[in-house]
Amino acid sequence: MAAGAPASSGGSDAICNFVICNDSSLRSQPIIFNPDFFVEKLRHEKPEVFTELVVSNITRLIDLPGAELAQLMGEEDPKLPGANSTASGFFRSLISLKRKEKGVVFGSPLTEEGIAQVSQLIEYLHKNLRAEGLFRVPGNSIRQQILKDALNSGTDIDLDSGEFHSNDVATLLKMFLGELPEPLLTHKHFHAHLKIADLTLFDEKGNKTSTPDKERQIEALQLLFLILPAPNRSLLKLLLDLLYQTAKKQDKNKMSAHNLALMFAPHILWPRNVTANDLQENITKLNNGVTFMIKHSQKLFKAPVYIRECARLHYLGSRAHTSKDDLDLLTSSGSKELQPLKSQKRSRLDSCHQEETQQRTEEALKELFHHVHNMPDSAKKKKLIRQFNKHPTALTPGSDVPASPAPRRTRSRSFSGLIKRKVLGTPVILERKSRDTTPEPVRVSKENVQLLQKCGSPAHMSQAKLKSLEGQKEGSCRRMRARLLSKDSSSL
Repeated sequence: MAAGAPASSGGSDAICNFVICNDSSLRSQPIIFNPDFFVEKLRHEKPEVFTELVVSNITRLIDLPGAELAQLMGEEDPKLPGANSTASGFFRSLISLKRKEKGVVFGSPLTEEGIAQVSQLIEYLHKNLRAEGLFRVPGNSIRQQILKDALNSGTDIDLDSGEFHSNDVATLLKMFLGELPEPLLTHKHFHAHLKIADLTLFDEKGNKTSTPDKERQIEALQLLFLILPAPNRSLLKLLLDLLYQTAKKQDKNKMSAHNLALMFAPHILWPRNVTANDLQENITKLNNGVTFMIKHSQKLFKAPVYIRECARLHYLGSRAHTSKDDLDLLTSSGSKELQPLKSQKRSRLDSCHQEETQQRTEEALKELFHHVHNMPDSAKKKKLIRQFNKHPTALTPGSDVPASPAPRRTRSRSFSGLIKRKVLGTPVILERKSRDTTPEPVRVSKENVQLLQKCGSPAHMSQAKLKSLEGQKEGSCRRMRARLLSKDSSSL
């Protein structure tokens, strides 16, 4: 397997490598396509364009005044609850002192190395979700300290050795989140999450109800998660997936999504150095918000469809204008040179289509006539022949506008001429084709047609018999003319 050259931008090396597979045994494997590929590419290569695109859609869903929007964009420092209050200053100072002891992993800003260490805890907990009171029952403090020191030093840990209990690992995971310099969802996003909790449905009269609008809440969270710092988003996805799987086994561990939200909301959403008294009426909103995230975690890390499409068009839009298949775009962009080519191509296609339709119609008519003439004598057959006599010519599809009119001729009343007109079209074309390819047709009068209808199918009568009938009529006509001439001569 040979790897091609990476993309020109250094920030997108991880997602823009082209891989050429020369191993035929691997070509049959399914290809995994990331629908958010162009979203991630835009985030890495043009973060300003990406942020503007996402934030403009966030403000479409939730109402963020100027100050709160500036905080979300990082243009102003977040104004958090409890910042000017001194009522609980003692408790906030204790929390602050506790976070001053920084290690390589615990108490430090999120890094890829720290996430790699903590992911060991998450992986272990995925295999031990049945422990009753998981994340609620505290573990052993001595074992937790040993495990914490090992993670800070980067030592390999064998969590499956049986030395540590699942409650030790769960408590240590909460400790890691609680000692981060800011919550996992960041201070900048705090007010936006409060507004998401207020998204409710409207009634028929346009009035707000108390029913949460789940679809808009999911969409707003998807957008907010897109502009989280990459380490925060990676760890949040790992954490919410763990909590989702834990809630699915609540019949064993007795931990529902709401119970888990009560354990983790202070660590992933509450502002740092605040207490429950600082939040007051917002506690319920925040806890319910985390509960909602846990229940819908499998949908929250997918970019909305319109964001995917905008990112895709950002990279492929210029190519679409030069596509050979998209003639409309070329015409609208002012490319007038293709218009004569398009008209010529369409005329050729139309003529070919008409010829093909004409040929198919003629074949269908031939089959129809053969079928009718081979039918046994019946009232139905006579009715069909009468219908043929009423319509001497048949216009084929595509001949709505006839060609220049040919000189009118007396219509042949012969039965063979009727058939040829039905099959081949106009009498003029019929006469030309009959002179080149067919012998002189036998003329059959209207009276003989009626006689044939009484006697049987014309297909079963021999040509000699038809000639004899015509001969008999011609003989009677000669005798009649001779009598008239003799009368005229005698009168003279």
